[in-house]
Amino acid sequence: MRNPVEQDAPRGSGRGMSAELRQRYARAGHEQLGGPGLDGDQLPGLRSLIRESWQRSEQLHANPDNPEAPLAMDREEIEEYRRQHPLAAIMPVIHKLLVLPSYDSGMLVAVGDEVGRLLWVEGDPAMQRRAEGMMFVPGADWSEATVGTSAPGTALALGRGIQIAGAEHYKRSVHPWSCTAVPFHDPDAGALLGVVDITGTESAVAPHTLSLVEATVAAAQAHLRVERLQHAAARQATPVRRRAAAAAGVAAPLSGAGSAGPRAGTTGSLYRNSLQLLGRDQAVLSLDGRTVALSARHSEILALLSAHPEGLNAEELSALLYPRDGSTMTLRAEMVRLRKVLQQLNPSAVPASRPYRLPVDLAPDSGQVLSCLQRGAHRIALEIYRGALLPRSEAPGIAELRRRLSALLREAVLTDGSAESLLRYAELPEARDDVGVRTAALKLLPPRSPKRAALVADLERLEAELSA
Repeated sequence: MRNPVEQDAPRGSGRGMSAELRQRYARAGHEQLGGPGLDGDQLPGLRSLIRESWQRSEQLHANPDNPEAPLAMDREEIEEYRRQHPLAAIMPVIHKLLVLPSYDSGMLVAVGDEVGRLLWVEGDPAMQRRAEGMMFVPGADWSEATVGTSAPGTALALGRGIQIAGAEHYKRSVHPWSCTAVPFHDPDAGALLGVVDITGTESAVAPHTLSLVEATVAAAQAHLRVERLQHAAARQATPVRRRAAAAAGVAAPLSGAGSAGPRAGTTGSLYRNSLQLLGRDQAVLSLDGRTVALSARHSEILALLSAHPEGLNAEELSALLYPRDGSTMTLRAEMVRLRKVLQQLNPSAVPASRPYRLPVDLAPDSGQVLSCLQRGAHRIALEIYRGALLPRSEAPGIAELRRRLSALLREAVLTDGSAESLLRYAELPEARDDVGVRTAALKLLPPRSPKRAALVADLERLEAELSA
């Protein structure tokens, strides 16, 4: 006999279904848990995301009737772990953008590590007391393998932001709750560092909540990147060491060079394999916790090699590197100097030859922007973008990379951007004289917005300059 709810089930994933009907299907689906094995036919009307997560949860032997999540760390352990965890650096941003507003909205804000252990749970005090009943507390394990389908654990399992409402949770004690969670990735290397979650009542899965958490994660990633650069600058080599390094033809180390490097698990480990190119004339390279400021030419070479992971022969790299005909002999001499720099950081990162190719994966910030644009995430791309790629470089290959990235970002912001995104883009040096962007922003701003006056003044300035 068919489940009575199943007769109302639309085909597909339930898209367009009311929230009430989704909960009916989820509650009906729970009656099938504990049977010989779940398949799609036994879970009609569930979103595919929920159905697949339930199936994973069952395979991982998560118990839907266990009322509490297990405690993975005691108070003393978690205090020490939090101090060392890289996400500690973003908590001021999370507190300002999510925790403070949560006191008025009756929400909880949780930040967990990359395996689903909650590190911070803050927000409305009454909600915190309620959440203790299901052990939604610091130190508890909320991974999908342990508690089944939940926003923190399932967002980590899928690597993207999700929303889980009421009975869509695998654990029945969590049915009175709804939550939205977004994974937090390393802004340089792309590694998964943890998850940011909002938990509460139905409003925790309102459409705007996911956008809010995504925007907060993007802001926190930008904050983390700036903090790293400031940390590197604060530990610059002494003038004597810099002069000695320059005399030897080697870039001066900014942090950690010549030492054993930072201890694993500390914030220092986040410098691993990144290349900062945007808005700077000389790149900053980080490998395995050690960072150097590169010369302009070495910045160009690594930018080109990171953009061509398959490698470039000497003639191809020379053509991309030198504005006029460049000798491969000149290139080879430059590569010798670059190898000395990389040898100090990590011998395994020294480029191969024939063709020239990087043996390690770098994560250039320009590549992160391009990846975001390709996924349609223009707001995050704009958050990462700090200006043109090596703006003063005249290398033909760099000029093409710079032009392409700038054009794609502008097109994305004009096509899909909000007035806020357009105004932020207009602040970039390359957009100082961009009439099109300002005109588009003016059309989107409300008639009484105080920001309109500055836009109109900008457009009048540009018109006067063009007329002159």
